[in-house]
Amino acid sequence: MDLGRWDLAVFGLVNEELRLTYDQVRALPCREIVADIHCVTGWSRLGDRWTGVPVRELLARCRPRPEAKHVIAHCEFGYTTGLPMHALDDDDVLLCYGWNGRELTPEHGFPLRLLVPKRYFWKSAKWLRGLEFVAEPHLGFWEKRGYHDEADPWRELRYW
Repeated sequence: MDLGRWDLAVFGLVNEELRLTYDQVRALPCREIVADIHCVTGWSRLGDRWTGVPVRELLARCRPRPEAKHVIAHCEFGYTTGLPMHALDDDDVLLCYGWNGRELTPEHGFPLRLLVPKRYFWKSAKWLRGLEFVAEPHLGFWEKRGYHDEADPWRELRYW
């Protein structure tokens, strides 16, 4: 991946559209969290360390408009997934570039992935390229194929 050509677009129902280079993302305030991840197929990983920019940093900069109730994560290869704003606006949601003390690898979403620990892992979209703020829910790649849009592992909302 040519990081010189990579960027992250933040657009839609926001007061300030953004287009950030990888260096600009890395220059934003970051934090490390410890979070578990859960796959729809039944496996979990407990206590992983994730490093990245809290999504709230991005929200403060783009200032979503009141009618923005959902966010579509746009990724390489046309992958999308949708989340309600309340799921994105949580203190453990990151624009993640590090995992367990190392940079993300391409297999795990380098250069940037969305991390949403309170949802099944397909919502933590790899190879993130954009966040689009919208009024209505959006069914993404896996949701169109029968995965539950809420993706709540504690309620076992795996499939429709």
